[in-house]
Amino acid sequence: MLKNRKLLLTALVFLGSSLIQVLAMNAFLVPNNVFSGGFNGVAQLLSLFGQQAFHVSLPTGIFILLFNIPVGIIGWKLIGGKFTALSFANAIFVSLLLIFVPIDPLTTDPLLSALFGDLLIGVSIGLAMRYGFSTGGMDIVAMVVQKRTGKSIGALMNVINFAIVLIAGSFIGWQNALFTLIGIYATGRAIDALYTGYQKLTALIVTTKGEAVAEALHKDLIRGITILPSKGAYTKRESETLMMVISRYELFEMQEIVHQTDPKAFVNLVNTVNVSGEFLDADRQLQMKRAAAVPKVDTIEAQIEAEEQLKSQLEEVDKQQH
Repeated sequence: MLKNRKLLLTALVFLGSSLIQVLAMNAFLVPNNVFSGGFNGVAQLLSLFGQQAFHVSLPTGIFILLFNIPVGIIGWKLIGGKFTALSFANAIFVSLLLIFVPIDPLTTDPLLSALFGDLLIGVSIGLAMRYGFSTGGMDIVAMVVQKRTGKSIGALMNVINFAIVLIAGSFIGWQNALFTLIGIYATGRAIDALYTGYQKLTALIVTTKGEAVAEALHKDLIRGITILPSKGAYTKRESETLMMVISRYELFEMQEIVHQTDPKAFVNLVNTVNVSGEFLDADRQLQMKRAAAVPKVDTIEAQIEAEEQLKSQLEEVDKQQH
């Protein structure tokens, strides 16, 4: 039941974030020559350059599509996973919508277009990231670089956005270019407001079914849980208090699991300023879930085989040295 609800919610967010992005591009940014950041902004510049230099009118969606196809394929081959698949699908879907949905400006004021357009772009990205995917483009590139090198491409993103502003200023005038700068800032603020996966919460769960609730939570959330004996001051009823630290994006899932297992459970949430010690990120959680799904006998056999291979390799090294 919970998985079906999560699937439905993800599908609705996928559709909603796509439509919001198309609205931002075709109703605010593209018709007023105000630019977004990242691949979308580069695609807008190429579309404008084609019109002015070669008198060829190609929709922005075509360039976004051309960017995202190779990026998505490379991302899938290098890191795979649900994030890459959904991000790639979202980028392709948005690109096609941008091609076929007509451009119809809701305002001709470039400042309003920059604020509302890029604010909607930020809402689209923030919603997508909150539910486990992105809008594609540079997000997939960032994920590949982070997975392969452990480094961030924040500096590269800043360079791209700065170049977009400079080129836009040369093409259409510095007023719109500066409005673009304001819009990119609005995008960042909207993403920060919606994507709160980096924020931590401490959940205090008071229940009379401590073991059952802890077991249910561990099936979906790979988080440490401390069980504390407790007692109601008024009812004098014995209970247990489960304490766990979660990321904010896990809040919905945690509450659903707790209330399905014990509808009378009392859940208190406290903002967590800092966590010291091992706090598993999403990738490490996924690895542990996959390991837990493997039968024990297979895991032991794989471990024995790995140890035998290591032993033979060490013996071969010793022979070469002597």
